[in-house]
Amino acid sequence: MSKKGWSLVALTIIGIIICYSYVTVSNGPIEPLGRLAFVKLMNPDMYPGHPHSVLLSQEAQNVGSKCVLVLQLYGGSNYRSYQEGNVFIIEVAFIDTQGEGSISLSQVNFLDSLKVALFGVPPNRYEYMSDGTVYPNYDAMMAHVETLAQEHGQQGPLPMVFKGTVRVGNPMITPGEGFPAYFQILTNTYGIIPAWIYTFIGLFEPYFHDPYAYSELSNYTQWQDAYNQGLLDKNYVQVNTTANHELTQLYRNNDATYDS
Repeated sequence: MSKKGWSLVALTIIGIIICYSYVTVSNGPIEPLGRLAFVKLMNPDMYPGHPHSVLLSQEAQNVGSKCVLVLQLYGGSNYRSYQEGNVFIIEVAFIDTQGEGSISLSQVNFLDSLKVALFGVPPNRYEYMSDGTVYPNYDAMMAHVETLAQEHGQQGPLPMVFKGTVRVGNPMITPGEGFPAYFQILTNTYGIIPAWIYTFIGLFEPYFHDPYAYSELSNYTQWQDAYNQGLLDKNYVQVNTTANHELTQLYRNNDATYDS
């Protein structure tokens, strides 16, 4: 067969895989929306009025949903769920029982990542934190998520994002917080092939939907340094002079109205 013929066969196979994945996910209970953002703008980074929280609420409303699930890496919060406008945001963080998770490329176990990509997340590897409770396995966590969604009037598939913020390193390379749990949920719900497709596509979502993407990527080292020094904390007293002034003002407005 000629090179052109092989190319046609390859394109046909890829097309079939993409169509299969689209049909499978379109009829399922989870609607993958991809990555939310690139870097943390404020800390805590998900609470009523926070720019990324408002963005997430808007994304959920755009697909006609009353609830949305955001996945993160456990970092010590209680990850409480809350109302943002007309949308109830369900927060879940995964805890890797075999390590701290992939915080930056320097800490990634590539062999382990390859095994996960090929075969999915091993059962019982992760625990989960949501609303102040540690859920010991996937089924218990998803039961909690489904209960919250039902209690808040969810109808149809539940939209899902991984927060995607990167504390250290280049956010254009590192996928960020919640990425492994996002892949796990897609794998468990739709199978490994649709999970590959939608996880890969989801990496590019902030370029199209995050209005702060340019500031986040252009100044990501400054944002990360400010976060790591505590300058983005909710009770901070110093103004990060390298931060975007508009976002700094948004922070102050949120700080004055947030009921902790």
